[in-house]
Amino acid sequence: MIYKDFIKPALDFLFSMMAFIILLPVFLLVVFVLMIANQGKPFFFQKRPGLHGKIFKVIKFKTMNDKKDASGKLLPDSERMTKVGAFIRKTSLDEIPQLLNVIKGEMSIAGPRPLLSEYLPLYNSFQKLRHNVKPGITGWAQVNGRNAISWQQKFEYDVWYVNNLSFLLDVKIFFKTIQKIFKTEGISSPTSHTMEKFSGNQL
Repeated sequence: MIYKDFIKPALDFLFSMMAFIILLPVFLLVVFVLMIANQGKPFFFQKRPGLHGKIFKVIKFKTMNDKKDASGKLLPDSERMTKVGAFIRKTSLDEIPQLLNVIKGEMSIAGPRPLLSEYLPLYNSFQKLRHNVKPGITGWAQVNGRNAISWQQKFEYDVWYVNNLSFLLDVKIFFKTIQKIFKTEGISSPTSHTMEKFSGNQL
Protein backbone atom coordinates (compact mmCIF):
# COMPACT_ATOMS: atom_id res chain seq x y z
CA MET A 1 0.00 0.00 0.00
CA ILE A 2 1.63 3.21 -1.20
CA TYR A 3 0.18 5.45 1.49
CA LYS A 4 1.01 3.12 4.38
CA ASP A 5 4.55 2.22 3.26
CA PHE A 6 5.80 5.46 1.71
CA ILE A 7 3.58 8.53 2.02
CA LYS A 8 2.54 8.09 5.67
CA PRO A 9 6.14 7.64 7.00
CA ALA A 10 7.28 10.72 5.07
CA LEU A 11 4.38 12.82 6.34
CA ASP A 12 4.97 11.54 9.88
CA PHE A 13 8.60 12.65 9.78
CA LEU A 14 7.92 16.07 8.28
CA PHE A 15 4.94 16.84 10.52
CA SER A 16 6.65 15.68 13.71
CA MET A 17 9.79 17.71 12.94
CA MET A 18 7.74 20.86 12.34
CA ALA A 19 5.55 20.22 15.39
CA PHE A 20 8.55 19.65 17.66
CA ILE A 21 10.22 22.87 16.49
CA ILE A 22 7.01 24.85 17.02
CA LEU A 23 6.40 23.26 20.44
CA LEU A 24 10.04 23.50 21.59
CA PRO A 25 9.41 26.46 23.96
CA VAL A 26 6.53 24.53 25.57
CA PHE A 27 8.66 21.38 25.67
CA LEU A 28 11.47 23.19 27.51
CA LEU A 29 9.05 24.87 29.92
CA VAL A 30 7.44 21.54 30.86
CA VAL A 31 10.89 19.96 31.29
CA PHE A 32 11.84 22.76 33.70
CA VAL A 33 8.61 22.44 35.72
CA LEU A 34 8.86 18.65 35.95
CA MET A 35 12.53 18.82 36.92
CA ILE A 36 11.33 20.63 40.04
CA ALA A 37 8.17 18.56 40.63
CA ASN A 38 9.80 15.15 40.09
CA GLN A 39 13.18 15.62 41.76
CA GLY A 40 15.08 16.04 38.50
CA LYS A 41 13.18 13.40 36.49
CA PRO A 42 11.07 15.08 33.78
CA PHE A 43 10.83 12.08 31.46
CA PHE A 44 9.23 8.67 31.61
CA PHE A 45 10.74 5.86 29.51
CA GLN A 46 9.10 2.48 29.03
CA LYS A 47 9.52 -0.44 26.66
CA ARG A 48 6.51 -0.84 24.37
CA PRO A 49 5.78 -3.06 21.34
CA GLY A 50 5.76 -1.32 17.98
CA LEU A 51 5.34 -2.49 14.40
CA HIS A 52 5.09 -6.31 14.31
CA GLY A 53 5.62 -6.33 18.08
CA LYS A 54 9.19 -5.02 17.89
CA ILE A 55 10.12 -3.47 21.24
CA PHE A 56 11.16 0.19 21.49
CA LYS A 57 11.37 2.76 24.28
CA VAL A 58 8.51 5.24 24.34
CA ILE A 59 9.24 8.64 25.88
CA LYS A 60 6.66 10.77 27.67
CA PHE A 61 6.67 13.47 30.29
CA LYS A 62 6.59 12.02 33.78
CA THR A 63 3.22 12.80 35.37
CA MET A 64 3.48 10.52 38.43
CA ASN A 65 6.08 10.31 41.18
CA ASP A 66 7.80 7.08 42.30
CA LYS A 67 6.38 6.84 45.82
CA LYS A 68 6.18 3.29 47.18
CA ASP A 69 4.51 1.57 50.11
CA ALA A 70 6.28 -0.09 53.04
CA SER A 71 6.92 -3.25 51.00
CA GLY A 72 8.56 -1.33 48.17
CA LYS A 73 5.62 -1.59 45.77
CA LEU A 74 4.57 1.48 43.80
CA LEU A 75 1.48 3.19 45.19
CA PRO A 76 -1.71 3.32 43.04
CA ASP A 77 -1.75 5.82 40.17
CA SER A 78 -4.25 8.03 41.99
CA GLU A 79 -1.79 8.48 44.87
CA ARG A 80 1.26 9.07 42.68
CA MET A 81 -0.30 11.56 40.27
CA THR A 82 1.08 15.03 41.05
CA LYS A 83 -0.93 18.24 40.60
CA VAL A 84 1.43 19.33 37.87
CA GLY A 85 1.22 15.87 36.30
CA ALA A 86 -2.58 15.93 36.35
CA PHE A 87 -2.58 19.23 34.46
CA ILE A 88 -0.06 17.97 31.92
CA ARG A 89 -2.14 14.83 31.31
CA LYS A 90 -5.37 16.82 31.09
CA THR A 91 -3.88 19.05 28.39
CA SER A 92 -2.12 16.09 26.65
CA LEU A 93 1.23 17.86 27.00
CA ASP A 94 2.69 14.55 28.21
CA GLU A 95 2.50 13.26 24.63
CA ILE A 96 4.85 15.90 23.15
CA PRO A 97 8.09 13.89 23.70
CA GLN A 98 6.65 11.08 21.57
CA LEU A 99 7.27 13.30 18.56
CA LEU A 100 10.88 12.15 19.01
CA ASN A 101 9.71 8.53 18.68
CA VAL A 102 7.98 9.50 15.42
CA ILE A 103 11.09 11.27 14.12
CA LYS A 104 13.10 8.10 14.88
CA GLY A 105 10.61 6.06 12.87
CA GLU A 106 9.34 4.03 15.83
CA MET A 107 5.86 5.57 15.89
CA SER A 108 3.39 7.41 13.68
CA ILE A 109 1.28 10.46 14.40
CA ALA A 110 -1.85 8.30 14.04
CA GLY A 111 -2.14 4.62 14.88
CA PRO A 112 -3.06 2.26 17.73
CA ARG A 113 -1.54 3.46 20.99
CA PRO A 114 1.55 1.46 22.09
CA LEU A 115 0.46 -0.65 25.06
CA LEU A 116 2.51 -2.44 27.72
CA SER A 117 4.91 -5.16 26.57
CA GLU A 118 3.51 -7.50 29.23
CA TYR A 119 0.25 -7.65 27.28
CA LEU A 120 1.84 -9.33 24.23
CA PRO A 121 1.30 -12.93 25.44
CA LEU A 122 -2.33 -12.10 26.30
CA TYR A 123 -3.48 -11.08 22.82
CA ASN A 124 -5.60 -13.37 20.68
CA SER A 125 -5.21 -13.47 16.90
CA PHE A 126 -7.65 -10.60 16.38
CA GLN A 127 -5.98 -8.32 18.93
CA LYS A 128 -2.53 -8.98 17.47
CA LEU A 129 -3.63 -7.29 14.23
CA ARG A 130 -3.13 -3.90 15.92
CA HIS A 131 0.62 -4.45 15.46
CA ASN A 132 0.37 -4.57 11.66
CA VAL A 133 0.95 -0.81 11.63
CA LYS A 134 3.18 1.48 13.68
CA PRO A 135 1.72 2.64 16.99
CA GLY A 136 0.55 6.25 17.11
CA ILE A 137 0.59 9.26 19.39
CA THR A 138 -3.15 9.41 18.77
CA GLY A 139 -5.51 6.94 17.16
CA TRP A 140 -9.03 5.92 16.26
CA ALA A 141 -9.65 4.52 19.75
CA GLN A 142 -8.35 7.73 21.35
CA VAL A 143 -10.77 9.97 19.45
CA ASN A 144 -13.62 7.56 20.20
CA GLY A 145 -13.31 7.41 23.96
CA ARG A 146 -9.62 7.07 24.90
CA ASN A 147 -9.45 5.57 28.42
CA ALA A 148 -13.19 5.87 29.03
CA ILE A 149 -14.01 2.86 26.80
CA SER A 150 -13.57 -0.84 27.50
CA TRP A 151 -10.61 -2.91 26.35
CA GLN A 152 -12.88 -4.75 23.93
CA GLN A 153 -14.01 -1.50 22.31
CA LYS A 154 -10.44 -0.25 22.19
CA PHE A 155 -9.18 -3.33 20.32
CA GLU A 156 -12.11 -3.19 17.91
CA TYR A 157 -11.30 0.44 17.09
CA ASP A 158 -7.58 -0.37 16.71
CA VAL A 159 -8.15 -3.24 14.29
CA TRP A 160 -10.76 -1.25 12.37
CA TYR A 161 -8.11 1.44 11.89
CA VAL A 162 -5.59 -1.12 10.61
CA ASN A 163 -8.13 -2.43 8.09
CA ASN A 164 -9.26 1.01 6.94
CA LEU A 165 -5.99 2.95 7.01
CA SER A 166 -6.01 5.92 4.65
CA PHE A 167 -4.85 9.51 4.35
CA LEU A 168 -8.36 10.88 4.89
CA LEU A 169 -8.82 8.74 8.01
CA ASP A 170 -5.54 10.04 9.47
CA VAL A 171 -6.61 13.63 8.74
CA LYS A 172 -9.94 12.96 10.47
CA ILE A 173 -8.16 11.52 13.51
CA PHE A 174 -5.84 14.54 13.66
CA PHE A 175 -8.66 17.09 13.76
CA LYS A 176 -10.78 15.01 16.14
CA THR A 177 -7.72 14.78 18.43
CA ILE A 178 -7.43 18.57 18.58
CA GLN A 179 -11.11 18.73 19.44
CA LYS A 180 -10.69 16.14 22.21
CA ILE A 181 -7.70 17.99 23.69
CA PHE A 182 -9.74 21.16 24.14
CA LYS A 183 -12.65 19.20 25.61
CA THR A 184 -10.29 17.06 27.78
CA GLU A 185 -12.49 14.00 27.27
CA GLY A 186 -11.73 10.35 28.04
CA ILE A 187 -8.46 10.97 29.91
CA SER A 188 -9.37 8.57 32.70
CA SER A 189 -11.35 5.36 32.83
CA PRO A 190 -14.52 5.30 34.99
CA THR A 191 -12.61 3.56 37.81
CA SER A 192 -9.01 4.75 37.42
CA HIS A 193 -6.86 7.85 36.87
CA THR A 194 -5.40 6.13 33.81
CA MET A 195 -6.64 2.76 32.49
CA GLU A 196 -7.12 -0.59 34.20
CA LYS A 197 -4.60 -3.26 33.21
CA PHE A 198 -5.54 -5.62 30.41
CA SER A 199 -5.95 -9.18 31.68
CA GLY A 200 -6.62 -10.98 28.40
CA ASN A 201 -9.63 -12.88 27.09
CA GLN A 202 -11.53 -9.71 26.30
CA LEU A 203 -12.80 -10.84 22.90
